[in-house]
Amino acid sequence: MVDLFLNRVLVENNSDQDELNTEREIIGILENRIILLFFASIGCEKCHKFVPVLNHFFKRLKDPAYIEYPKLLALIYVSLDQSEEQQEKFLKEFHKKILFLTFDDPYRKELQSIFQVTHTPTVVVLRPDGSVLSPNAVHDISHLGTNCFHNWQESSEIVERTFMLNEEFDDLNLRSATDPVRRLKYKTEDDKRRKRWWKNGGGGGVESQNNFLDVHHHYCQVQSEGAGLVQKHSNVTNSPVGTKNLHT
Repeated sequence: MVDLFLNRVLVENNSDQDELNTEREIIGILENRIILLFFASIGCEKCHKFVPVLNHFFKRLKDPAYIEYPKLLALIYVSLDQSEEQQEKFLKEFHKKILFLTFDDPYRKELQSIFQVTHTPTVVVLRPDGSVLSPNAVHDISHLGTNCFHNWQESSEIVERTFMLNEEFDDLNLRSATDPVRRLKYKTEDDKRRKRWWKNGGGGGVESQNNFLDVHHHYCQVQSEGAGLVQKHSNVTNSPVGTKNLHT
């Protein structure tokens, strides 16, 4: 899904209309998210009627005033307006957190062709991998509200990072209440990097992988022996005999 907008400029619909034009920015805002591509124009009466419905749907899933943890969702307006002035006027009716392509970007027409959009309004729903979940979700959004998002989410197998694993709370070295969430996030990212490392031969083929396993085994053995020494010392210190020996 991210590849669809790499090397493109997406603009946030805030007062400053901030541009997202680097690979890092695009990945950061689109990766692991369900994407809604909203094809519409100001000259379409049905579009005007649908925009308040779409705004409410989007707010219920993204706005902190409605939900504690914003959902992994991005909404991109693909304008089919006849002029830049029409697009700018229509954008004022949209939620400030949506994204859009600039009017002079020919990619708007390419997307219309790619997803075979023949009428408006149309909301194309995409999984994080770019595959189409729904060619037009206008009816579902209008009649099912946020429930349809949960169906999309389940179908897409999106990993939510807004929960904490129970076993994390057994760790007394947590730095803050949100530490388990951060750990889960970076664990997920580390897993991805580790998979890429193994896929590429571990930087040096089978021999390098074997070396890595030898080092990892040695490290685990040292950790285990160290833990045994600490436990043994603790037992001696806490026993009556051990205490006596320490004071003599």
